[in-house]
Amino acid sequence: MARMEMSAIPASLVIPTEASAEAYYELGLMYAAGRHQPVDLVAAQKWFNIAQARGCSRAAAHRQELALEMSRDEIARALKEARAFLTRH
Repeated sequence: MARMEMSAIPASLVIPTEASAEAYYELGLMYAAGRHQPVDLVAAQKWFNIAQARGCSRAAAHRQELALEMSRDEIARALKEARAFLTRH
């Protein structure tokens, strides 16, 4: 039987769309810290945006902290991806 690493699957396919704001916050932390995959600030910012939109107040501080390390284009891309996710889910 084939074995597949969970880190090879995009998080958006693993996390149920009805996940709690805390689950999205944890995803942001995972991408920001590089747990189980390389650090991806755009993905981290995206998940923090979604977590905050779903009611996780802790996500706001992390969004601001990450924004200091990101370009305007990266921030814009993260916002665009978060909006797309939220409109679909």
